[in-house]
Amino acid sequence: MNTLITESEGDQRRKARTETIIELRRYRLHPEKREELISLFDHQLIETQEEAGMRVVGQFRDIDNPDAFVWLRQFESMEARATALETFYCGPTWQRYSAQANATMRNSDNVLLLRPWQTEENLPRLQRRPAPGTIVVFGSLFVCSICYLKPSGESAFGDFFEQKVKPEILKAGAEIVGVMASEHSRNTWPRLPVREGENVFVWLSRFSHVGDYAIYTGRLEQSDTWRNAVASKLDTFLWRPVETSRLTPTARSGLR
Repeated sequence: MNTLITESEGDQRRKARTETIIELRRYRLHPEKREELISLFDHQLIETQEEAGMRVVGQFRDIDNPDAFVWLRQFESMEARATALETFYCGPTWQRYSAQANATMRNSDNVLLLRPWQTEENLPRLQRRPAPGTIVVFGSLFVCSICYLKPSGESAFGDFFEQKVKPEILKAGAEIVGVMASEHSRNTWPRLPVREGENVFVWLSRFSHVGDYAIYTGRLEQSDTWRNAVASKLDTFLWRPVETSRLTPTARSGLR
């Protein structure tokens, strides 16, 4: 008797993933240099990157680290990434401003190469940015959660996230704006280093206010389901604790 082996729904969804590539970039800056970099970035380095063929998704201050700047950008594919990076970093804008930007940074190599976990989970796109120089203060808070997985653990963890983690964090009050996993392709533009060999699962959550995040964490702490069925199981997938960053958008961030 022949046994028919069929693909699981999860496997079918994973095969249908978009080729979209996302860089999560976290910079360590020299003391008191963050606002200088943000001003330069928001005035000179958004539209010029997008004209080169990429999308600047969002840029943030890490509210727990005054010397950290976090941002995300998106490409249509690994091949498109190579072309866009070559165009921008060899172009006139970066040639003009690179020394000024680099002078603010201690390190810019903390970069994770990611892709959306599901096709329908592309990061949202802002319809219109405020003009450069516009003074805008957002009350919203974004929380980036990075899970460092054991080898070959991505598929099992992704299913666990969808079935167990995601329902609980939504119930507690988070708005999930993006879910991503490691892109394991070779770096197609090695002049710009990334953390190759990582196996991570990342989700980005939004809260209307920092106080809402405090309420959210309190609800999880009080949830028997979270403590007994989620948090204890979550730890078995990881080789280090979940890394969490609390982020506030800059005036011209595409996520706000």
